[in-house]
Amino acid sequence: MGSLKFRVLLDTEQDTEIFRDILIGETHNLEQFYQSIMSAFGFQGDQMASFYLSNENWDKGREVSLMDMSFGESQEEEGTLVMSETKMEEIVETEDQKMILVYDFMRMWIFLIELIGREEKEVAEPEVALMVGETPDEESREMDLGDLEDEEGEESDDLFDDFEDGYDDDDFQSYDDYEY
Repeated sequence: MGSLKFRVLLDTEQDTEIFRDILIGETHNLEQFYQSIMSAFGFQGDQMASFYLSNENWDKGREVSLMDMSFGESQEEEGTLVMSETKMEEIVETEDQKMILVYDFMRMWIFLIELIGREEKEVAEPEVALMVGETPDEESREMDLGDLEDEEGEESDDLFDDFEDGYDDDDFQSYDDYEY
């Protein structure tokens, strides 16, 4: 068995390309690949993430998540795989296999990944073969708070007013007096 060479492109708003070429063994799992991507781009890797198998149009296909989110349901029924249990050789279906990695679902860092070659050299650990471009700071991207913000971009206090229970803030004043 040899190694797979992937080009991992970080989707940013910058005018320059930022990518890394990573060599990984066919028998390594996707969690090892995920960790090598995070390391290569200088990200912490402490947020939720998922790989999505893709096609030539970069459409999201089958998901491979960082953690088992099936809540007791069969993985075959859900169609979701787990990174630590999925080997690279199991997901490489074509000679130009494409994947999308979504990291930090609040900041939505997107990595476009494409198999660009195979090498006879077998690597014991994933390794970066080429680095192009400066990675932006992981915290530089704005969080997409969606409904958590009002029109002015401020956090909304009305988030929990969806329940018409007849209580308001004054009803809870006495609870503030207690130390927990």
